[in-house]
Amino acid sequence: MLSVLVVPGSSAPSGGDVYDRRLAEELRGLGHPVRVLTVPGSWPVPSARDRRRLARLLEGLAERTVVLLDGLVACGVPEVLAPHGQRLRLVVLVHLPLALEGGLGDTEARELHSKERRALGSARRVVATSDWARRHLEQQHGLSGAVTVAPGTDPAPPAPGTDGRSQLLCVASLTPRKGHEVLLAALALLSASGWSLTCVGPGGGAHAARLRAVVREHRWQERVRFPGPLSGADLEESWSAADLCVLASRSETYGMAVAEALARGVPVLATEAGGVPEALGRASDGTRPGLLARPGDPADLAGALRRWWHDPGLRRRLRHSAHLRRQTLPGWKRTAGAMAAVLDRERWA
Repeated sequence: MLSVLVVPGSSAPSGGDVYDRRLAEELRGLGHPVRVLTVPGSWPVPSARDRRRLARLLEGLAERTVVLLDGLVACGVPEVLAPHGQRLRLVVLVHLPLALEGGLGDTEARELHSKERRALGSARRVVATSDWARRHLEQQHGLSGAVTVAPGTDPAPPAPGTDGRSQLLCVASLTPRKGHEVLLAALALLSASGWSLTCVGPGGGAHAARLRAVVREHRWQERVRFPGPLSGADLEESWSAADLCVLASRSETYGMAVAEALARGVPVLATEAGGVPEALGRASDGTRPGLLARPGDPADLAGALRRWWHDPGLRRRLRHSAHLRRQTLPGWKRTAGAMAAVLDRERWA
């Protein structure tokens, strides 16, 4: 029986977009038909027109249809989901709890948290992308029976890097939650020369302007690049040159960029925010293929960068561990299999 996957319309790439797209592809490959319906809108804070569009979409589905909704669409509109909680088999996939997005005021965060709690109450099942996120949702919203379906990773060739030390790569949208300003502050504390940083990802507005102002203040225009969102060969070229993947997130449910780095044998320096340690994991010999620092702490991040920069033995060990971890990363077929089991369970419940 056909399942329906409802996803937000988006002009900028994100980990959630990749998850939704690869999930649909692999579900079909497993013989689990899925119809993808894209809903344009300013999610998770939609206009009245956006809400009406989603309501019409749900109204047009046959009774007992299994509907997997991306949480970016579902979690901010409990009033749209509630009339269909019994008629349809609603499953909500939460990529990021709404209140954890950076840059929110206290009032806005509380309102989004409240809406998310009510929206998830209309779902028959809630799916999170890491065990940390599942526990967080259970604790925050009093859920029971939430499940984890972690992202997969596509195989990729090993990255040759540059000199094995100097080229830092951050793949993350330019938003406060991703902590670019913490990374720049840490680099300012690093008494080393010769490094360069490429920050790949979408983003504009005041926050991105502040990041560029910091770069100008330190006269790093030749060392720090913001090429915007990249895909295909351009993104692969950036990964190929990377010696170290850096991710300074203040909060993160999983950290798909971490897994993407490890798929190429690139060591990682990330914060221990949320589900990042799950994405980093451990190699087959029990070693960790990267370093972890405290979120929002430039000094701690700088200390880890300093160790990376000055300890060639550490760099060799981390590269070896990253190559071992590369061989054990779960693929998208496993993700699709786990999700298919969730959808089938709701179909026959």
